[in-house]
Amino acid sequence: MRAAVYTGTGGPEVIALRELPEPRCGTDDALVDVAFAGLNRADILDRMGVYGGGKRAHEVVPGLEFSGTVREVGAGVRDLRPGQRVCGLVAGGAHAEVLVAQAQTLAVLPGGVSLEDGAAIPEAFLTAYDALFTLGALGIGQNVLVHAAGSSVGLAAIALAEHAGAFTIGTSRTENKLERARAFGLHLGLLLDEAWPRRAREATAGHGVDLVLDFIGEPTFEGNVTALTSGGRIIQIGTLGGQRVSVSLGSMMVKRLSLINTVMKTRPLDEKIVLAHVLERRLLPLFARGELRAEIDTVFPLAALADAHREMEANANFGKLVIAMQPDWN
Repeated sequence: MRAAVYTGTGGPEVIALRELPEPRCGTDDALVDVAFAGLNRADILDRMGVYGGGKRAHEVVPGLEFSGTVREVGAGVRDLRPGQRVCGLVAGGAHAEVLVAQAQTLAVLPGGVSLEDGAAIPEAFLTAYDALFTLGALGIGQNVLVHAAGSSVGLAAIALAEHAGAFTIGTSRTENKLERARAFGLHLGLLLDEAWPRRAREATAGHGVDLVLDFIGEPTFEGNVTALTSGGRIIQIGTLGGQRVSVSLGSMMVKRLSLINTVMKTRPLDEKIVLAHVLERRLLPLFARGELRAEIDTVFPLAALADAHREMEANANFGKLVIAMQPDWN
C-alpha cells in the first residue's frame, strides 16, 4: 500500500511516500480501504517533533481522521460488516491507502454523507462538540466566543453552538474569514486586535462571555479573562500563539473562572468508543438531514501532502484540508 511517512522531524521536506505492507486485522478490528483523510494541526505538530519531545527514532505514518470502506472485520466484530462506509479517529496511520482500527471506534456513514465529507467531520466536530457541551457545559440562552473562527474546528463549534441556540462570537485576524463564517452561524465577528475583549462584553450587554474556545494560548489568555462573565469557562484546545501565560489568579478567583484543557489525539480507547457513538448517533444524522455541513477548502492528492502542510502552516485555508488516498481520484 502507498502511505505518507515522516522520515524525521522538521519542515514539510521530511514527508515522503513509501510502499508499505498492509496492516493485519485483529479479532476486534476492522480493515478499511481509506478513501480520504483529514489534515489537522496535530499532524503539523507531530511532524515538527512537538509530540514525543524531539527527534524521531523511526518513520511513522501520520493522519488522525479518515473515511473509507470496510474490507474485512475480525472474528469478534458483530456490528460492522465488509462494504460499509465508515469514518473515524485514530492515533495515527490515516495517511495511507489501508488502515486497521478498533471496530467500535468507527462510525457508519449514513446515506447522503459523502466519503469526502466523512473525512472532514470527525476531528473538527467531535473536538467542537466535546469542548462546547461535554467540557464547556454550554447551556440554554448562553453565549460562546470562538477564536480562530475560520479554522475547521472553529467553524464546527460555531455551527454546533448556533444549532443549539447559543449566541456566537468569533475572532480572526482576517475580515474575510469572519464574513464567510456568518454562513455557518456566526452572529458577531471580531478582528483579533486590542479591542476584542471590550467589544465581546459590549455584545453581551455587559454580561460577559459564558464560554471561550481558545486555540491560541498566550496572546489571548488575558483577554479571555477580561471578556468572561462570573462563572465563565475557558476550554483550551490549542496553543498556536504560545504555551506560557502570566495572569493574576486573583482576577480568575474573583470571577470564579474555570480553565479546562483538552486534547483529542491521546484519548484512551474507552473515550474514543464513546466519541464514535456520539459521532454516529448525534452528529452524522444532522449532516444527513442537511442541518450541518462540512466546509472543505481543498482536496490534495496524497502525493501533494507536503503542499497541504504548507497551506495549513500559512493559515491560508478556510475550513478543512482533505487528502485523497486513491491515485485515481480526480
